Parts: sequence; structure tokens; C-alpha cells
Amino acid sequence: MELLRVTNPDDRRLDDYRGLTDTALRTVKEPEGGLYIAESTKVIARAVAAGHRPRSVLVQERRIDDIRAIVGDLDVPVYVVPDEVAESVTGFAVHRGTIASMHRPELPPVREVIDGATLVLILENVGDHTNVGAAFRAAAGLGADAVLVSPGGADPLYRRSVRVSMGTVFQVPWTRITDWDTAIVDLHGAGFDVAALALRDDAVTLDAYVAQRPERVALVMGSEGDGLSRTALEKADTVVTIPMAGGVDSLNVASAAAVALWALRSN
Repeated sequence: MELLRVTNPDDRRLDDYRGLTDTALRTVKEPEGGLYIAESTKVIARAVAAGHRPRSVLVQERRIDDIRAIVGDLDVPVYVVPDEVAESVTGFAVHRGTIASMHRPELPPVREVIDGATLVLILENVGDHTNVGAAFRAAAGLGADAVLVSPGGADPLYRRSVRVSMGTVFQVPWTRITDWDTAIVDLHGAGFDVAALALRDDAVTLDAYVAQRPERVALVMGSEGDGLSRTALEKADTVVTIPMAGGVDSLNVASAAAVALWALRSN
């Protein structure tokens, strides 16, 4: 770890962190150069523990000892900046005092991620980064063995997703699905029952499904507005619904994932 003090917000060494507002990054799914941003010492620590490699770290004075405990043995530049420089460069107040520019790891194939798993969460076209992060946190906390993300879904390594997940995106094995046909072949080949969570007249209730839970379950959750695609529903072996009350027809996707994962894991 090399400590480098930087006081000029225009210093090109800080370009990885420049203008990282949600508005600026929301349309960027895969950051240029194969990088992603990890914010806070807790998140950076989980990323490093998962084998991810920092390209650099931007840290405020008060957090030097914290970051030293995480990356002190790594060959990585650590840019120490005043608070006002950090805010000027990133475009927001860096309350947690530490941000790292991380090399994006190569994603493994679906078959490798689901090997040995008994409960898998699949997020199809979930576009809200907060919901993706919350779903990963639910997956980690409630016993899902892996998460699969569709091609049209939000990036789990986007800064907001990582932050909302509390770094659990580094804890749960995950990858992107390249296409449904291949993914379904892999899931069925591994003995999974593909259960789509959706509102449909022929859906079985979650408690009824849990009562006869297959040994291996892949739970598919749809997007916030449109729900699951026709393709996902057609590929599913079972359609499952969470019974609701109070005139409410459904839950937020991350909340629904948490309810279903808890029920399936507690059986």
C-alpha cells in the first residue's frame, strides 16, 4: 500500500472517482475498463476478502488506519484527500470516508455457480439498483446459495447496489444469465424446479409449495413494473404466489424475495 496525498481535485489520478453521482452512473451498466466502485471500509473489506483486487483507493485522513488494515499488504495506491476534494471529485459527500476503484472479476458460467446449490434466486430484468442490492442482502441473510441475474437487469456491482447490499454481493456466488434457454437447460440438468413468483390464476400459494418443496429450487423474481416476462413464465416448472391481504396485490421485489427465501429455507 502506497499513501499518496492529493490536494488538487483535477489530478488525473483521481479520474476513476470523478462525477460518481447516481445520475451520472445510472445508465452505465458495465463501467469502462472493467471497474466498479466499492464505498466504505466494510464494503471494501468484503470485496478484498472475496478476492477482488483494488486498482486504487481514495481515502480521507480519518480513515487511513481503517484502510491500512484492509489493503496494507497489497500493491495499491491509496490517495489521501481532504474532505472537500473528495466531494468535489465524486460529486457527493463521502460520509464513510473511503472509496475504492475495483477491478471487475470475470463472471463464472451458470453451471459453475449453481453446482452444489439447493436454493437459487434469479432476478429477471430487475432494473432498480436499490432493489438488486436489497435482494442480494436477503439472499445472503436467508440462505440462498447463489443468485443469477438476467441480461437486462441492473448491475449488482453498481455503487448503490453494493452499498444497499452491505457488501453481500461479494458474499453470495452470482453470475449473469446469457440467455434463458441455456440457463434452463443448466438448471434442469442440475435437478432444479424453476419456480416463478407471479400473480396468476393457476399459481400455487407459497405455503402449499413449501409443504411439498422440491429438493432444489430456483426462485425467479420479475421486474418492478412488468413482473416476469412471458418467456420466464413459460420456462417455469411452477408458478407460485404469496397470499396477500388488505387489498394489496404484491410486495416490492426485494421484500417478496425475502419472504419466499425465508419460507423455502425454513422448511
